Amino acid sequence: MVKPFILKAADLPDWTDAELNELFTVLDLPKSPEAATAFLKAHGSVIRGIALRKTKIDATFLDAVPALEIISSYSAGLDNVDMEAVKARGITIENTSHILAEDVVNAAIGLALAVTRRLVSADAYVRSGVWPEQGQYPLGRSISRMKIGIVGLGTIGSVLANRLQAFGSQVAYFGPTRKPVAFPYYDNLEQLATDCEMLILTCPLSAATHHLVNARVINALGPGGFLVNVSRGPVVDEAALIAALAANRIAGAALDVFEHEPIVPGELRKDSRLVLTPHIGSGTEETRRGMAENVVDTLARHFGIEGPRGNRACRPGVSAGCSAAVIHD
Repeated sequence: MVKPFILKAADLPDWTDAELNELFTVLDLPKSPEAATAFLKAHGSVIRGIALRKTKIDATFLDAVPALEIISSYSAGLDNVDMEAVKARGITIENTSHILAEDVVNAAIGLALAVTRRLVSADAYVRSGVWPEQGQYPLGRSISRMKIGIVGLGTIGSVLANRLQAFGSQVAYFGPTRKPVAFPYYDNLEQLATDCEMLILTCPLSAATHHLVNARVINALGPGGFLVNVSRGPVVDEAALIAALAANRIAGAALDVFEHEPIVPGELRKDSRLVLTPHIGSGTEETRRGMAENVVDTLARHFGIEGPRGNRACRPGVSAGCSAAVIHD
């Protein structure tokens, strides 16, 4: 049996590369744009699947791979993919939002608690040795008695809504369409921000969501409000957030993603009202393992191939005697 040709346009763990090579004829996409263009011109006609991570897939790229049937993305976000062009060509696309949802939500909850209870500053307060001489540490806010708006009630947002309910939060949501759920729905983000004390962003990045959280939304959230972003950095107008912080028009923010990451403006890095993490929402060994396995499995299923024969128990977080690279998204 001739193995299907797969383009590897992603940095993946060594064991994932081994699985792909076991099942497919794997072609590695060169990293430089010039070399990639030449490579696709020479080999694009045989490529039937793509293992993707951050490589930009636009109509020109798709024209170079006319036999392409499926794209399997390591990431949840597909902002690097021209989805209209993919759908127009009838190409199947798979991502990992269903795999990373739990840990991204765990990170969002952790960030929400950290920013409302000022946990990072509280840690520094203890480490500095000034406790208890400088008195009672300032009181925080409770998410258990807080109305929280979720921006984007997709796979991740739905898990988040249920988790927040367990904390006793009052949940409402904004999105392009109403979902068959009991949570209050808003079709106007400014109104949701006005009615809530915290916004948590879980929406994908697209032309419609770029700078969705702008100065008007931040002002509507108000000086007692909090912003948590575990989606994509450009969903927030970072300049507007910085201006609001400078004018005390927002209580604080917790950000796992940034508009121009890995560049983080000094105004954000120096502000103690913020909790900042380096895009680690899905950053657990278990979830990153599952994301990588999903890349292989979705390709294998599409082509009707039996999955990898290797010992998948031998992965980080499962067997102490095994090791593998962890890829950061």
